[in-house]
Amino acid sequence: MGVFNCQISVSSLDGSDPLEIDATVDTGATYTVLPSAVLQELGISPARKGIFEMGDGRRIEMDIGELRVRINGGSVVTPVIFGSDDSAPLLGAVTLEELQLAVDPVAGRLVPTHSIWY
Repeated sequence: MGVFNCQISVSSLDGSDPLEIDATVDTGATYTVLPSAVLQELGISPARKGIFEMGDGRRIEMDIGELRVRINGGSVVTPVIFGSDDSAPLLGAVTLEELQLAVDPVAGRLVPTHSIWY
């Protein structure tokens, strides 16, 4: 899949004072990741910690919080990882699934989809 970016709006859970962010769409990432400084600016605090495996096989512990994400008219409260302050914003698979969005890799865009119900 090709890598592409998209504009997302992020805010605290109540939706106040949103920030527009250019995020890399990364379906290989489970959760959305934002720099800790951005999350602190939004007033979001860590709620728990999780263990994550990095691309090189290392496992690290990171803080997890919740934020509101808006894309293409949809809005959802989703988990977010507190990345380092120099980390690039990533839009992960959980947030995409919660918003019922899929990746169109040819056009490099997000498209509406449906969820599977079992």
